[in-house]
Amino acid sequence: MNHYSLEKFIYKDIFKHLNLADKIYIKDSKKISDRIWNKDFILLLTANLFMGIAFYFLISVLPVYVTDIMKADKSIVGLVLSMYTIAALLIRPFSGIAVDSLGRKRIYIWSFLIFSILFGLYGFVGTILLMGVLRFAHGLAWGVTSTSGTTLAVDIIPPSRRGEGIGYFGFAMTLSMAIGPALGLWLSYGGNFGRMFITGFILSVLGFVLLMFIKYPPFIPHKDNKGFKWKNLIEKKSLIPSFNVILTQITYGGLLSFVALYGKEIGIENPGIFFVIYALGIFLGRTFSGRIFDKEGPLKVVSGGLLLLIIGFLIIALFKNYTGYLGSGLLMGLGNGIAIPAFQAMVNNMVEVHRRGAANSTYYTIFDLGIGIGMAFIGLISELTSISTAFLICSGICVLALLYFLLIVLKYYEKNKLNIIKS
Repeated sequence: MNHYSLEKFIYKDIFKHLNLADKIYIKDSKKISDRIWNKDFILLLTANLFMGIAFYFLISVLPVYVTDIMKADKSIVGLVLSMYTIAALLIRPFSGIAVDSLGRKRIYIWSFLIFSILFGLYGFVGTILLMGVLRFAHGLAWGVTSTSGTTLAVDIIPPSRRGEGIGYFGFAMTLSMAIGPALGLWLSYGGNFGRMFITGFILSVLGFVLLMFIKYPPFIPHKDNKGFKWKNLIEKKSLIPSFNVILTQITYGGLLSFVALYGKEIGIENPGIFFVIYALGIFLGRTFSGRIFDKEGPLKVVSGGLLLLIIGFLIIALFKNYTGYLGSGLLMGLGNGIAIPAFQAMVNNMVEVHRRGAANSTYYTIFDLGIGIGMAFIGLISELTSISTAFLICSGICVLALLYFLLIVLKYYEKNKLNIIKS
């Protein structure tokens, strides 16, 4: 028996439990690499960071631009801005099919390029109608880029450190959330919106250039993904754990919409600092929770994260002072930083490589849906009662999320997760 035949014999049973993306790391009888911080991952994360910063430029500045420069009413501003989210929500299921049938590299590079080009058009739009069209097109590009980029990251991350790697990759968006709004406002200070648009375009292009230096894993289309099939739009295995994500993102949507207003109500001079503390909490949570997930599974990680969210919402609702306001931000940032990457790792650990695109698109669709529901629902509760009461209800929703996880999701995950060979 020659060397190649011996290797084939040894790995025969192992390959039964590995999907295609995991196999490509086994070459020349080497063990699967467990390094997360390799060149490809760093380039991918950095490109995602640049795109995220540009995205958050618009979150903070575009409402001001549409109101002050384009002279639109506030109701029209909300409609224009919502075009982005609606488009991303609509395209995600189809982007999952594209990623699984045409390959990660092709979809990611082209969608990233379109995202960059569209960003460069904002300074040339002169009417509200065209701005709405541009926001819708940009939302389509964002939905495809975010889905394909995450799927590619999962392919690159070693299977044995998937939870940790997803946590690090997701932090690019967290850092963007902390840097983007403040930098966007600074760049556009004094009405210099052109400078902000140009900077965002340059950042997007730089991110696109970085993609050219990534060594992409080989892609071989699976027979089940040939041709369009409606059943491939949604990954059914992702639905049960993703319901946990809806519950947590309902509370996040409410928090995102009303925490600054609540801060002013209770006398906080600079409510914006909440988001800085919140981002710090997410960063701290992501630095260690992934390792615990990879070694021990989701029980401790998800339970701990949801408990922190429960406590955080109780504190912000009941302790109406500076300490309670910022302390709750740190706890809730930790909670989301711990729980959300774990949910995404669970979703990816239950599907074969040829269904990862659909799994991630399903996850993100439900993620966005939860935020949208939260903005509307918590807004209604706040109008009928008060913001502090709405935050108490958010704490109760997190209790429901914890019970659902312990009684249903955990058993479902243990039953359906795929075997992962650790190096």
